[in-house]
Amino acid sequence: MQTLQPLVPHITTPNGSLAHPVHFLLVGIPGLGPNVHFWLAFPLCFMYAVATLGNLAIILIIRVERRLHEPMYLFLAMLSTIDLVLSSVTMPKMASLFLTGTQEIEFNICLTQMFLIHALSAMESAVLLAMAFDRFVAICYPLRHASVLTGPTVVKIGLASLARGFVFFLPLPFLLKRLSYCRTHTVTHSFCLHQDIMKLSCTDTKVNVVYGLFIILSVMGVDSLFIGFSYILILRAVLELSSRGAALKAFNTCISHLCAVLVFYVPLIGLSVVHRLGSPTSLVHVVMANIYLLLPPVVNPIVYGAKTKEIRSRIISIFSQDGR
Repeated sequence: MQTLQPLVPHITTPNGSLAHPVHFLLVGIPGLGPNVHFWLAFPLCFMYAVATLGNLAIILIIRVERRLHEPMYLFLAMLSTIDLVLSSVTMPKMASLFLTGTQEIEFNICLTQMFLIHALSAMESAVLLAMAFDRFVAICYPLRHASVLTGPTVVKIGLASLARGFVFFLPLPFLLKRLSYCRTHTVTHSFCLHQDIMKLSCTDTKVNVVYGLFIILSVMGVDSLFIGFSYILILRAVLELSSRGAALKAFNTCISHLCAVLVFYVPLIGLSVVHRLGSPTSLVHVVMANIYLLLPPVVNPIVYGAKTKEIRSRIISIFSQDGR
């Protein structure tokens, strides 16, 4: 007896050799019913509001306060801009999925979302590496900090981070378009990721697998190694300081950045491990993917707002003026 499955319309390429679905179907969290998804949409909307307002506040404060036009804060503004765009790419569609149950996402829109998610994640990784380098120079070579990280240098680092994210991940949509999709068209997450779309293909995906592994290792892998190496050198320099107070003060300037690195890389590593060892449709896999994409844009502005004295005092002064 043949099992009936939902029919998804297909479009074919001009030569008729490839079959692309008109749309993919997104899922929420496995095992949860429509009612639970509906109520989960409200905390998701709250998270989106926190991410939007928090990151916008940091960007505007750094833009207005000229004394914050230093490398550390300029890199922070870049990080907040990336988080703002990343949250806008993922959270509204997820909230719509949870609230209305509308699963369909058009094929090209799914590929666009996939490209933006991966490219923005690569840009965030690059900015975190730049911030680690800034802390390394500031603590290990404080007298050379102003001459090494000048304004033009910071701009060039930002543009290089942007270019690397686009150049490395731009081939992914085209690699996915060269595949045919004749299996189920249900994506295992609430958003589109390269590895999930690739697994829906019924043609050879060897090129996608090899290139995907290459860019993950050469982008996130290399960045994480350099960040770890930077902190080894920072820790060694801090431990060599004669005064314990000076050592604590120096290392305290790294706490916010360390939190941002952990929030970004720990879920990424966990997702990679679960992806290799577990089922792609498992609850743990989906939850780890959601944490990896949703947590940094929400947590980063909170951590930097609480730990950075200049930003915290500016926010307090704004609220105190509004309360008068």
